[in-house]
Amino acid sequence: MAENKNKCPVSRDITATRRSFLKKSIGLSGAAVAAPWIISRDALASSGELKIMNWAGYLPQEIIKRFEKETGINVKYTQFGSNQELINKMKATRGRGFDIVGPTSNMMPQWRDLELLQPWDMSRVPTDYILPPMLRTSMEHGGWEGKHFHLPYLWGTEAMAWNTEKLNKEYKDLSYGDLFGPDVKGMIMGRPHSMMLGVGLYLDATGQLPSNRMLDAYKDEANMRRIWGEITKFCIERKAWVKQFWADADAQKNGFTQNGVIIAQTWDGPAMQLKNEGKPVMYQAPQEGALTWLDGLSMPVGARNTDAAYAFLDFIYSAEIGGLLANETGYNACADGADIYLTESSVLNFQDAYPKDALQRLWWWPPEPSWYAGIRAEYRDKFVAA
Repeated sequence: MAENKNKCPVSRDITATRRSFLKKSIGLSGAAVAAPWIISRDALASSGELKIMNWAGYLPQEIIKRFEKETGINVKYTQFGSNQELINKMKATRGRGFDIVGPTSNMMPQWRDLELLQPWDMSRVPTDYILPPMLRTSMEHGGWEGKHFHLPYLWGTEAMAWNTEKLNKEYKDLSYGDLFGPDVKGMIMGRPHSMMLGVGLYLDATGQLPSNRMLDAYKDEANMRRIWGEITKFCIERKAWVKQFWADADAQKNGFTQNGVIIAQTWDGPAMQLKNEGKPVMYQAPQEGALTWLDGLSMPVGARNTDAAYAFLDFIYSAEIGGLLANETGYNACADGADIYLTESSVLNFQDAYPKDALQRLWWWPPEPSWYAGIRAEYRDKFVAA
């Protein structure tokens, strides 16, 4: 593969740290794969169209253009802002209208119940080009009856972001509880249900509400109601701290740039994009651990352009394209070897976001059963309506 002129020349030590984390998480072995993608003749003989519905900002125009130029396949990209929005759209169309959709791995138990996805033909998936830890997580969450319905696309976190001109924060003291300090009343932002989970981690860490790092809430309905009832009470009492709630990436960026937010619980991508644009925003994992997720690729039951979908897999798991995807979105690619194609700013952003032992403290979203989602929505609505 041709040398990438944009890759970072000083990233070796930081890249090694990232790779070491991935190895330890599952026992990654072997050298990174950085071979060029191969587009099958079958794909080129398909309808020439690929309909993708994925998270907002997940498929940058540069990547779409490169895929279209390489394959001759036209991409129609529809964006969504939440897992529930994706589920609702797929339920409304009975799994039709798109060839690839992008659910988060922990939501796969709900997709299994819906029966709106078809399994991937793993003989056509370039698994050797995918980071083993992410592939394993994807298959564990999105595999049933010996078939696999989910493939990894991007992984990322939700943690703390703040205006560096207004606040001075250090990793050793950073906490989800900082959202409710006396100096930030009326100037915070978060997504209701994940902000509440962050509160739960804070209350657990401080001994106010022991919950085994919120994992006890996933055991059964009684435990969940006991834990989330206390979290909801805490949040309602502090509703005056909230400047705005967010539901998507644009709302997160607008909160900092247009609405006077000075500290928030956000995704890594939007905060890092603001940072790259020169805005006074820092993103970092707190002591309780950054909430970590794995977004993926699935094929709906009504997919029509399946050959084009497999051509997209061959393309997107190239190390070079994976690096470009990470650079453009601010999230982390799942293509093996993508780290050597990161820009200097991407590498430094990763170092800032996960200093010292932050990677060992990550809090991975567990698989989420349908009963859990319903009860969580009940408590979320009480907080929002308060």
